[in-house]
Amino acid sequence: MAPSGSPLAALFLLLAWLFLAELIVSTRALSPPSNRHRPLILPLSLTPRDSYSASSSPPSSSHERDRHRRRLLDSELPRSPTARMRLYDDLLFNGYYTTRLSIGTPPQEFALIVDTGSTVTYVPCSNCQQCGKHQDPRFQPQLSSTYQPVKCNAHCSCDAAEKQCTYQRRYAEMSSSTGILGNDLVSFGNESELTPQRAVFGCETVETGDLYSQRADGIMGLGRGHLSIVNQLVEKHVIDDSFSLCYGGMSVGGGAMILGSIIPPTGMVFSHSDPHRSPYYNIELKEIHVAGNPLKLKPSTFDGRHGTVLDSGTTYAYLPAKAFLAFRDAIIENVQSLRKIQGPDPKFHDVCFAGAGWDISKLSEVFPKVDMVFGDKQKLSLSPENYLFKHTKVPGAYCLGIFQNENDETTLLGGIIVRNTLVTYDREKNKLGFWKTNCSELWKRLQDTGSPPPAPLVPQNHNSTSAISPSIAPSGSPPTSFPVEFRVGLITFNMSFSIKSSSRKPNFTEFEELIAHELGVSTSQVHLLYFTSSGNQFLVEWAIFPADSADYISNTTAMSIITRLRDHHVQLPERFGSYQLVEWKIEPQKKRTWWQHNYLAVAAVASAALLLTLTSIGLWFVWKNIRQQSGAYKPVGVAIPEQELQPL
Repeated sequence: MAPSGSPLAALFLLLAWLFLAELIVSTRALSPPSNRHRPLILPLSLTPRDSYSASSSPPSSSHERDRHRRRLLDSELPRSPTARMRLYDDLLFNGYYTTRLSIGTPPQEFALIVDTGSTVTYVPCSNCQQCGKHQDPRFQPQLSSTYQPVKCNAHCSCDAAEKQCTYQRRYAEMSSSTGILGNDLVSFGNESELTPQRAVFGCETVETGDLYSQRADGIMGLGRGHLSIVNQLVEKHVIDDSFSLCYGGMSVGGGAMILGSIIPPTGMVFSHSDPHRSPYYNIELKEIHVAGNPLKLKPSTFDGRHGTVLDSGTTYAYLPAKAFLAFRDAIIENVQSLRKIQGPDPKFHDVCFAGAGWDISKLSEVFPKVDMVFGDKQKLSLSPENYLFKHTKVPGAYCLGIFQNENDETTLLGGIIVRNTLVTYDREKNKLGFWKTNCSELWKRLQDTGSPPPAPLVPQNHNSTSAISPSIAPSGSPPTSFPVEFRVGLITFNMSFSIKSSSRKPNFTEFEELIAHELGVSTSQVHLLYFTSSGNQFLVEWAIFPADSADYISNTTAMSIITRLRDHHVQLPERFGSYQLVEWKIEPQKKRTWWQHNYLAVAAVASAALLLTLTSIGLWFVWKNIRQQSGAYKPVGVAIPEQELQPL
């Protein structure tokens, strides 16, 4: 063979090797990554609130489970939940939603407000100089074997001794939080597939305003900022740069929080979010329609200052003056059949309406639909529960949950706007997505099937009261809702506790006042049924009755009572020690008989009849006595029969 053929062969082999290498690289590039970040799912299911509804019961057959799996494929959301934590508060009574995080080794658990407007996660520190009384003990760094203080450096503000980094946050309602920064393990629940991660958090030394007086322990900051819990997890490459929130409805609450990315469900509408416009999560709101008619406003109305901001830590919504007045007038024009009344607090000029009825599922028949139109013409439809809140003093009355933003042109949309709406904060693609669903059932479906199927728009109309039994024991899953028709007539619970001194007996009058205060009811509603004791151990049965002016306990109040008891949110004085909820029962409102409904009228008629009878008898005796006296006198000369004297 001629030696000149060797270079051609070598060139051919080199080209073949390069082609093969390119093919291998292309194949790897097209294959899906094997280690895609799994989302961290934290349920915010209420309670305050837990579910007895039939729709929330687990599938009872393989056919039912298969049906849920088919829905899973349609919804294209993550298959397996990685964490589960419940929500024990709601917008009406608390003004916020909380989830529970654990910090340290061993874990110390805290109830934290889920806040997309905050960039720091913080809890009260054991050495706090000015912290309120919250529902959990303060964080004790000395008890955590993994706690590390964040030492003073060029990238943080330092304390007076220049040893530790500090933080300070002030809020619009004039509350503030100040403290030091620490680093410790943060865990997201026993069911989390994401292992505990180290994160920087705030250890409070001073609280003021609402932060001081609230029951929640602190804040879980989900905003844009390097101290945000989302930013820290993303920087560690344990989740994708996205998270989702889903808040429950007007009468139920609950929902789920998903840290990590999800594939948007069919029907989700999006709006662009500009991270350079402001540190908050903003959207491009252009128009508001009421009953299909656009308000006569320029698109620039919703673009003042920070633009339109979505803040989960804010309770209600606040519009610029022009937008609020136009919205208020449009609502009033569409509810002419309702009577306008004063709000629950005379200090505020709330716009309230009476006559809409108890049934929340029928509010859309009375109040108009509201649409928010984004920059790309996509619409987010709001049901009445997204812009109304219940009047706390007038049954069947509702008030506007949208107010005028005083001295600020920012449009601020709080949690009320996204009730029963899955909101995806896609930070990687700079957009926010909205999908109407039943958030109270969302976590249940995530747990049973790994992903929520497309849910009907809420509120739903429950047609049966058979989903709740007359006597409910605490051993099962805690409730998230009652059927609309169900009326709670009585709540009883057994509580065991021990006092520190065996020679002292508890002051049950003081105990009643304490229970009433902690459960948010009147003292007259709390009754001691019986108690037994053995040494310093006591077992007490309490009963919560409806208020004097009511025939039953509202479902929301009942949910709040149950969850506060179940989750040990009732704080007893130190002398009572710790308590344990042994048993609780819910009894439905008993139907009154005709006599019970009309006993006052019957009593009045009976009293009048008795008085008339006694008067008639009295008059008859007077008349008879007069006749006897007039007949006792005899004429003169009338012979009187001689009477024989009786012997002495």
